[in-house]
Amino acid sequence: MSAPQDDFFTVGTRLDGRLGRTGTLRTPHGTIETPAFIAVGTKATVKAVLPETMRELGAQAVLANAYHLYLQPGPDIVDEAGGLGAFMNWDGPTFTDSGGFQVMSLGVGFKKVISMDASRVQSDDVIAEGKERLARVDDDGVTFKSHLDGSRHRFTPEVSMQIQHQLGADVMFAFDELTTLMNTRAYQELSLDRTQAWAVRCVAEHERLTRERADKPYQALFGVVQGAQYEDLRRTAARGLESIVGESGRGFDGYGIGGALEKQNLGTIVRWVNEELPEHKPRHMLGISEPDDFFVAIENGADTFDCVNPSRVARNAAIYTRDGRFNVNTARFRRDFTPLDPDCDCYTCAHYTRAYLHHLFKAKEMLASTLATIHNERFTVRLVDDIRASIHDGRFDEFKAETLGRFYR
Repeated sequence: MSAPQDDFFTVGTRLDGRLGRTGTLRTPHGTIETPAFIAVGTKATVKAVLPETMRELGAQAVLANAYHLYLQPGPDIVDEAGGLGAFMNWDGPTFTDSGGFQVMSLGVGFKKVISMDASRVQSDDVIAEGKERLARVDDDGVTFKSHLDGSRHRFTPEVSMQIQHQLGADVMFAFDELTTLMNTRAYQELSLDRTQAWAVRCVAEHERLTRERADKPYQALFGVVQGAQYEDLRRTAARGLESIVGESGRGFDGYGIGGALEKQNLGTIVRWVNEELPEHKPRHMLGISEPDDFFVAIENGADTFDCVNPSRVARNAAIYTRDGRFNVNTARFRRDFTPLDPDCDCYTCAHYTRAYLHHLFKAKEMLASTLATIHNERFTVRLVDDIRASIHDGRFDEFKAETLGRFYR
């Protein structure tokens, strides 16, 4: 039976008086120096960008979506290709999510961005205006209606584990129910019990599949902490996941911090969770990528992050720079022959101007998405790399003040 490395994760430099730290995450396909941003390649591709380019711009790992790859091309095809990395010609570490996000996004019909504001009306039957509910949850699992062709599919914890084992990522996540900040407290409690029960089933199925596929590299399994904005639920969820142990005597290899998070209380929620989780295991923040969120999550103990935002907004002409975010397709950049960001070392900034990208977006050329995505992904990867270096160098607080003061001024 293949097994995880004894030194799967090691803690490096600690942030004085806080939970933040650097570390090294070791996988069968390479190491990840943490804190690190994991680029999202939903369908085994970061949209508009070559995998080789992602490596060149400094990405240490990529994350793909189990639900989407299940629908197309199918996990059996990815498995036959040699796993996710081989399929997409990426030789570094890979992550897959469980399909749990689609429990929320398809279930309530929202787009892919979760509200981080808890002040809105609470309801357990919320559905986005004009949308159809495409996922229904019960205690055993979730029934999906495919957004591609309307066909029906069933996800359970066991099915999610089977799909992710076939996809072959180095790190995968337990199947969970993602709630929104608009769900009531009563539903959050019910959902937490359901996610805990699913986590037990995920560990058992993960161990069975690990034995069955002993010729494959070991895949680490992370449990996902839910609980929305409630301290007692977050702490209960973290302790509950930590208590789960399989037949092998092992529990989860790491943890994801998921669910809807109040932006104004992000650091506090992350701290609640990480005060409960074991220090020697890695902690991954699901769906976070704004500069201020990175700093507050890292100082409260988060190690890795993923988010589609850098590439998504790039395709809509939104550009991240050290001096803030702007839309390059607006009229003021039509004759601006400077780089997107003079402080950026990416391929786009070294070779192209704001005027050229303005032209590409106005002309609806595909190259616009490629060049903007390269820049935004490099900005995000580099920012987290620089935060990691600032912890090593003992100047985290100075770097935080300098960076956020400049970005949000």
